[in-house]
Amino acid sequence: MTRKVIRTDAAPAPVGPYNQAIAASGQLLFVAGQIALHPTTGQIIGEGDVVKQTEQVMANLEAILTAGGVTFQDVVKTTVFLADMNDFAAVNAVYAKYFSEDTAPARACVEVSRLPKNVLVEIDCIAVVGG
Repeated sequence: MTRKVIRTDAAPAPVGPYNQAIAASGQLLFVAGQIALHPTTGQIIGEGDVVKQTEQVMANLEAILTAGGVTFQDVVKTTVFLADMNDFAAVNAVYAKYFSEDTAPARACVEVSRLPKNVLVEIDCIAVVGG
């Protein structure tokens, strides 16, 4: 896989653990949005706690990425969906444990009116499998 971080002073700097753009080549893995569901029980983890929910979301993403033969280092784009934009900093704190700011993927973050099962956060991603 080839992966190159794109940065320019002609656009706003990131306000979290992500980069302006990533140039990548190779087979793409599109990971569906993940919420804080436990993989075997199907129960919501961290009811009402955005930090615990984000930790479960990241664990779910990691399991899928691993099954696809990649790691978080291969992720080039994420989308974060929040039920409340006031949770932005708390979600970023967990997210930053998985992505270092210098190599983090490009990202969009939006507040939505409702998420499945009334969770607080959902994240999807795109990773590059090989180059």
